Amino acid sequence: MTRRHDTVSFLSDYGLDDEFVGVVHAVIRDLAPQATVIDLTHGIAPCDVRAGSLALARSIAWVPEGVVLAVVDPGVGSARRGIAVEVAGGAGVLIGPDNGLLAPAVAMAGGADRAVELTNTAYHLDAAAATFDGRDVFAPVAAHLCNGVDLAEFGPEVDPALLTPATIPLPRPMDEDDPVAGVVAEVLWVDRFGNCQLNVGPDDLPPTWDRHLRATLPDPDQVSATVVRAVTTVDHFAAVGGGVGLVLDAYGMFALCCDRRSAAVELSIGVGDQVTLCPGEAPQPAATPVSFTR
Repeated sequence: MTRRHDTVSFLSDYGLDDEFVGVVHAVIRDLAPQATVIDLTHGIAPCDVRAGSLALARSIAWVPEGVVLAVVDPGVGSARRGIAVEVAGGAGVLIGPDNGLLAPAVAMAGGADRAVELTNTAYHLDAAAATFDGRDVFAPVAAHLCNGVDLAEFGPEVDPALLTPATIPLPRPMDEDDPVAGVVAEVLWVDRFGNCQLNVGPDDLPPTWDRHLRATLPDPDQVSATVVRAVTTVDHFAAVGGGVGLVLDAYGMFALCCDRRSAAVELSIGVGDQVTLCPGEAPQPAATPVSFTR
């Protein structure tokens, strides 16, 4: 049965300085005026496919049923494919370039039911050049899906297993022979508060570890050098106090954080930096010598 969608959730690296986002909205409004467009974010760094894929994966569990339009597309106009991927028994369709952008969100939605390459130009806009597929291909396809056009009409079916995968690093043990010696992690995301999300979840930290850890970080003052900071596992930001904390964030991943301060600034780290977590010892309270006189 053909399904009509009424919501388009939109993510891109277009920013808000130019007219790109507004024009995509306008195309969808013109072709499917009944559809509601939700802007997830347009602040992805230009051409940063990995950041876009992670933001989409973080969002996918909370977007309503319907169409997801994602555009971070440094290969626009090239031989890379435009695709639409159906998930959750047809409850959702993800549209975008086949460059790994959609892959993590598709996986988190339970995997692809079917996928097509967007080659049927009857559902595209006429364009002077192939440099704005967000407007000319992806937006009209999203609108036509909202109007009840079946996925098969947009182009030939492709094997979901052959779609471009994402490149997201996995944590690894510091010592293969001693898996509890330490975990080598990477900063996946720094939010606007300066919290540094790692590619480490609860299952990646040995249960034998106490809440006091050590984090080995790049030394900003010396190339190929590191520094070690004490880190305390906490339940919320206010519990960090004046130090550095490791908190389980809203997406179920551990993040380095500070209380009302930027951990990224304090630790001089950013996306892509390596962080090694090891078990540590509880800090000893400082002792102040006191002398008594009569």
